[in-house]
Amino acid sequence: MSHEFDPLGRASKFSGPGRGWSEVGDGLARVASAVDVTRQRAPLPTGAPADVLASVADSLGPERIPERGVGETAALTHLAQLIADHGLDLTDARCAAHLQPPPLTVAVVADALASATNASLDTYDSGPATLAIEKWTINALARLAGFTETAGGVFGPGGSYSNLLALLVARDHTAARFGLDIRHDGLRGLPRPVVLCSRIAHFSVHRACAALGLGEAAAIPVPVDAAHQMIPEALETLLTALGVSHTPVAVVATAGTTDFGSIDPLPAIADIAERHGVWLHVDAAYGFGSLFSDRLAHLLDGIDRADSITLDLHKVGWQPAAASVLLLADQRRFTTLNRSVAYLNPDDDIDAGYDGLLGQTLQTTRRPDVLKVAATVLAYGRTGLGEMLDTCHDLARYAEQRIDAEPQLELVAPVTLTTVVFRYRCEELDVDQVNAQIRRRLIGGGIALIGRTEVRVNGEGQPRTCLKLTLLNPESTEHDIATLFDELLRVALEVESEAMDSEIDEMVIARD
Repeated sequence: MSHEFDPLGRASKFSGPGRGWSEVGDGLARVASAVDVTRQRAPLPTGAPADVLASVADSLGPERIPERGVGETAALTHLAQLIADHGLDLTDARCAAHLQPPPLTVAVVADALASATNASLDTYDSGPATLAIEKWTINALARLAGFTETAGGVFGPGGSYSNLLALLVARDHTAARFGLDIRHDGLRGLPRPVVLCSRIAHFSVHRACAALGLGEAAAIPVPVDAAHQMIPEALETLLTALGVSHTPVAVVATAGTTDFGSIDPLPAIADIAERHGVWLHVDAAYGFGSLFSDRLAHLLDGIDRADSITLDLHKVGWQPAAASVLLLADQRRFTTLNRSVAYLNPDDDIDAGYDGLLGQTLQTTRRPDVLKVAATVLAYGRTGLGEMLDTCHDLARYAEQRIDAEPQLELVAPVTLTTVVFRYRCEELDVDQVNAQIRRRLIGGGIALIGRTEVRVNGEGQPRTCLKLTLLNPESTEHDIATLFDELLRVALEVESEAMDSEIDEMVIARD
């Protein structure tokens, strides 16, 4: 097959403004029309994971770069067909496993525009318009959080990265108070630095501690209550007990835990952090979107008192990944990341206004992910996004009611945002194995995609396997949720029946 550029008479292979951008859309439209969606619509393809993955790999052929290409249209059509046949469909109403929403069309188009420009945010001359758009969007998000004009922020590749960056800034800011320059001299001289976080804080906090040279053991877990919220009194006790032998680098509060959507009591935690002079970081990767909603915004009361905030708009924001942001209440604290490089941002260029955002991140080249966010907030506004979240919250409350009405289902945690944790109950069987098998059968059969986790039910005993719905599709309906539960109960009965038959067979064999 020829690798030559297409027969449509385009002037260039590359995506330039105007007609070049139009050709991006034309190409996607041609690919979409060429894809034959033969698979029955489902969240995931049916079959065992190994078979699905092998099918995709086999279709791609030998694992080597071909000497000659097949041409643009054939290559794109091939990949699109693989995704349609073997990929994930987040727009399916039965897709409810993770904090992974269907992306808004306007955001997808803007994301394609970001790729078409190939701008970068590190310097002015790498993309001036996108630089201004990011600063505008960061300031708008900071105002939404209640921060003042001193605030600043930066987009990043995910909440884990934003948490890492926040703790890096907190570490260096804390060390500077002791007269130490961590960036130059390393950690020596800083007495046993620690980070206090909820027992159910996101694992990225522990990873960040490891990456920053503190060690995962530096993440001190603070107990949580029955509502899965950090207990302020326990935090106070731990901070007081540290004395002068340790250096508290930060307190990390969570606004929207991954498993429960629970939100730590931010005002009380802020009081304690202020009293002890400790940096307060709020991991609001999930919960920040509550500020779009008049109904739910109160859940984040006190977030304006944080020193830093992580938010992910590729969760509640309906953006294509990635769209994470780190906000600082005082943008001057980004100073620890400052870097002057002769070929990028020499001082005289900066003085002349040719600056960028190189000094606010660990990244150099950084694509303008902000475009999709800016397009979305301009298109829908706070109210439009809030209505989407309210719809998802209503669906979660409906699912909660359905669970309460089913004797074989047990609600494990009340709904806060859009997450519902529950489990199937059965007698005389390993309930953990039954629940795990229910989920796998729903996925493998292309019936539904739901999540799982482990929870100390009623706060007691060993963690037990539970099922989880994360409802982030505002176009789903109560009927869709009802149908999902009908199918789940049907599959659960099958699993339970088969498990009981298997146990009976094992008893017969043992007796014989």
